[in-house]
Amino acid sequence: MSSAELADLYRDLHRHPELSFAETRTAGIAAAWLRDAGYDVAEGVGRTGVVGVLRNGDGPTALLRADMDALPVAEDTGLDYASTVVAIGRDGEETAVAHACGHDMHVTCLVGAAAELAAARDSWRGTLLVVFQPAEEFGAGADAMLDDGLFTRFGTPDVVLGQHVAPLPAGLLALAAGPAFAGSDTVRVILHGSGGHGSRPETTVDPVLLAAATVLRLHTVVPREVAATETAVLSVGMLRAGTKENVIPDSAELGLTVRSYTPGVRDRVLAGIERTVRGEAAASGAPIDPEIRLLESFPPVVNDADAAERTRAALAAVTPLPVVDPGQVTGSEDVGRFAVAAGVPCVYWLLGGADPAAFEGAGTVAEIRERTASLPSNHSPRYAPVVEPTLSVGVAALVAAAREWLPVG
Repeated sequence: MSSAELADLYRDLHRHPELSFAETRTAGIAAAWLRDAGYDVAEGVGRTGVVGVLRNGDGPTALLRADMDALPVAEDTGLDYASTVVAIGRDGEETAVAHACGHDMHVTCLVGAAAELAAARDSWRGTLLVVFQPAEEFGAGADAMLDDGLFTRFGTPDVVLGQHVAPLPAGLLALAAGPAFAGSDTVRVILHGSGGHGSRPETTVDPVLLAAATVLRLHTVVPREVAATETAVLSVGMLRAGTKENVIPDSAELGLTVRSYTPGVRDRVLAGIERTVRGEAAASGAPIDPEIRLLESFPPVVNDADAAERTRAALAAVTPLPVVDPGQVTGSEDVGRFAVAAGVPCVYWLLGGADPAAFEGAGTVAEIRERTASLPSNHSPRYAPVVEPTLSVGVAALVAAAREWLPVG
């Protein structure tokens, strides 16, 4: 595939994002490209996932993975290929949709890498297991594919490889050994009050006030219950309550995300959430106990140390920039599910996608991190990677990593 074809594919995917478990158009495009490259292709794996298998003699099996789903976000990038898509979200309500996390770049890079590896079969031996995964944003897509017999149907890999685009300088690759991406828990809380007229709050138990107090108190859980030498994040990303200014509603709803790297810290934060929510409800005189539900949960991504160092050497040949250690990333990924289920090493790295001009004069990792903090991040309505050199380096990184694990026999 030419660089122009890949760039056109990327812009098309960016313009047509699809929500989790609704990635039918994206999946069809990926499947068509794989078939054209000579892969055996299965669609509908784990609902909307796509698997391509290319057997090329005896040797190990390498799994290359890209996630496909977009976010319920209204894009504000100003790009001429920006998304204007509107769809029905998981709550049944209409929402704008955008590739605000870069999964369109992941898909395009994997399509390009799969085509390049298929066209150069004399440079490697073994089996390529190419996986286009749905519903990473729910933390449910990897499990769905595994539950649908991913490894029993298509073979068990010897290594799991992948990458995630990030607001680092385009052309930069970053790889950390050990716990590299945080585990994630999504918590939904419903606070019950007793509604009434806004002019007579004394006759009500106001769930809006209860929600506000709960949000403030929840944000003390991490700094007051997790040691400074440990790492956790707790954010309240959703608060819904009421329909009219002068009506005190009966309930309010909170949506929380928790990130952690160890079971002990995770348990402590989740316990703190429950204790805080129930305590604030009791203090407010709530007539019904709050409802606290754990919606989604997946563990940290742990890069095998030996496998990471082996792959780092291959990645170093892809770009003139050094392969840096980004440290632990508090973002989360369910790609580790594949490696855990197979009992094999995982190697998952960051792919820089930000305009290099924003990093002029930044010569150290610390300076790069400082510049990165000022740029739109993944999940921002203003986030979108530059097409090049992000795409070229992303394709080359996947190809180099695969060849490292599928050497010529």
